[in-house]
Amino acid sequence: MDPHSRLSQFNQRTPKTGPFSPSVRFEPTQKVTLDKYTKAYSSSMPSDSPLFTSRPIATNSRVKQDEQFKKDMFLAYVNKAIREKLNGHSKDFDDLVDQFSPNKSTLAPTVPSLQLRIWLSALSHVLSRLERRHAPLVEAIVRLPWSTMDAVFVKSYIVFIGMLISARPEYLSLVLNRIAMGFTYQSGLLAVASNLEGSTPLTRRVIYDRQHTLLEHLINLVPTLPSSLAPLLVRNFPHKRQPQAAHVAYIRNLLRITEYCGELSERVLGLIVDRALMVDVEIQVELEELEDTEPTDGELFEFDPFDTIVGQEGDSSDDEDVDDSLSDLSSDASSDSDAEDTPMDTRHVHDMVSKLDAILKLVFDHFNKLHSSILTVVPSSPSIHPTTTHDRDPQSHEPHTLLAIQFHTLLAIFDRSILRTFKSRYTQFLLFWYASLHPEFSDLFLGLLVDKALFGSASASSVERAAASSYIGSFVSRAQFIDREGARRAVKVLCAFLGAHLDAVEAGNAASNNHSVFYAVVQSVFLVFCFRWRDLQEEPDEQEVGRKIWISELGVVQRVITSDLNPLKVCSQNVVHQFARIAQATDFTYCFSILEANKRAPYPVFAGVAPGSAGPEDLHTFFPFDPFKLPRSGEYIQGVYREWAAVAIDDEEEEDEDDLIEEDPTFDEWEHGRGGSCIPITASKRGESDDDGLGASFGGMSISPARTRTVAMAISVS
Repeated sequence: MDPHSRLSQFNQRTPKTGPFSPSVRFEPTQKVTLDKYTKAYSSSMPSDSPLFTSRPIATNSRVKQDEQFKKDMFLAYVNKAIREKLNGHSKDFDDLVDQFSPNKSTLAPTVPSLQLRIWLSALSHVLSRLERRHAPLVEAIVRLPWSTMDAVFVKSYIVFIGMLISARPEYLSLVLNRIAMGFTYQSGLLAVASNLEGSTPLTRRVIYDRQHTLLEHLINLVPTLPSSLAPLLVRNFPHKRQPQAAHVAYIRNLLRITEYCGELSERVLGLIVDRALMVDVEIQVELEELEDTEPTDGELFEFDPFDTIVGQEGDSSDDEDVDDSLSDLSSDASSDSDAEDTPMDTRHVHDMVSKLDAILKLVFDHFNKLHSSILTVVPSSPSIHPTTTHDRDPQSHEPHTLLAIQFHTLLAIFDRSILRTFKSRYTQFLLFWYASLHPEFSDLFLGLLVDKALFGSASASSVERAAASSYIGSFVSRAQFIDREGARRAVKVLCAFLGAHLDAVEAGNAASNNHSVFYAVVQSVFLVFCFRWRDLQEEPDEQEVGRKIWISELGVVQRVITSDLNPLKVCSQNVVHQFARIAQATDFTYCFSILEANKRAPYPVFAGVAPGSAGPEDLHTFFPFDPFKLPRSGEYIQGVYREWAAVAIDDEEEEDEDDLIEEDPTFDEWEHGRGGSCIPITASKRGESDDDGLGASFGGMSISPARTRTVAMAISVS
């Protein structure tokens, strides 16, 4: 067969190109389109679900274009509004201000936070063009309740305020005043009103954290900011009549500021101590009277105001003391005159005591936090030198340097405020506890007191010097961390002063006519002897076993008590009689013959008191470190405080002198109390030489004068 024939088998080949024949082609699969997948997926979902609403899908580039277009529109509007405002046309500018103005009834923003962020972004481009006529816009932005809004807006707001202050520093005071107000307890009440409905509830801790973040950001931008902030913190400090929660919230915020702004440490600590003193001096009733009453429900601060959701603290009777106007947050010194007399009922005293306890507890916690961090960094250190520069590793001593700097700050506050406030009862224990942290601190504190009392300059009044003398006696007597040598050194210095004063009196020196400091020093020696007489003895020789030998400087005491100045008549009779008992029991000296003679003699005019100074009942019944009875802050004092029961002489030692005072009418007025002590049954009248209302004996050891229920003001000595 012809191979080229059309009927040839060779012509039956499969073509090299073209589609496959049906015999070799695969079965076609069903094509699944995106639309069909979407329909199939959506058909299994609820038809009313808003998550799967059919809408056009925009690409990322399209979204960015829309956002940029919106920003450009907002920026164009802002430029026009600012320009037209300068030309006298305020409509657009006023509309822009309204965007940041909160609703007058709810205090909540009238514009969503997303839109406000776009406005802030647009305004950040024109900050350098803002002038004085644009101040209403800046004020509206600053007044915005930004700390209650969402976290994204808060971040944008903080960045914007930083840019605003960098470009227009004249608005720094406005911003800082708003921040200071944000640290108050009332700012939480504002947050309740401005919090958007349906938003996540906020605690005060979150609100305060945001305020601190903004402030710390501004401090990094403006190094001179602390000088502008300090007076604003003073202005917004709660008034002493405001509830305890207001003081706790504000003071905690102030102490936190000192952690990232060391320049304000001294000002803040001084402010807190001054306000604590104002509360302290108002508490002028004996705590024994308060202990006889049942504590009220509001006495203890049961909840942490930082961790409670704003608006859900519950009803508190303290809220009645808060002014209805939330704008009245100031407590300038001029408002503390308090012309109205407030009744000192038991409830009021309880509230004031609890408030002072909470304030001191916060300061103690702040001090202890720094001290604990130092113990963590360096377990032990032989010495603390604030100015040490020769260490190989100065960074290792930085925490100790901070501790020493804070002590010197507290010491300066004591010299400026506490020492001059003659009737404070608890605030001085801040320094008492801090001095226990290191031996050098107690030495520096005693050095300041000795210099002020015994070697006072011409500017130091006799009242200040007498108060410093009282501090010496009370501190050495009560501080467990004052060792044997420290007590002996203090007594030696005091006795040397007494001897020099007697020499000057006998020589007819006119400068020695003022004896108020002399009597205060004598009383301090008596007090120290009652508490530390064991430390004032010398070790006896083998030939003198059983005989008590005292340090030689105490020899002047016999000369003092027999002098014409007659300190046994003038000094606090509680201390005098306790000294007489212990001196008799320890074979130191015998005073009861002089005491008997003093009873028959009229009470003398207080010799040598400078005109205008305090009377004898004030000069010699001030014991600054009486037992600390505040429940919460007292935890810090218990371990470093010497109680009378721990040093009282044994019953065997008192048996011999009990017969000597059995017929003494002075002791008939006292009943046996805790720790072998005496507690007064009745208070004496002012001016009597015997019982000047000394609250209790050394056992209860409240030897401060019993006060009437009146508001006592601090005695400031110029």
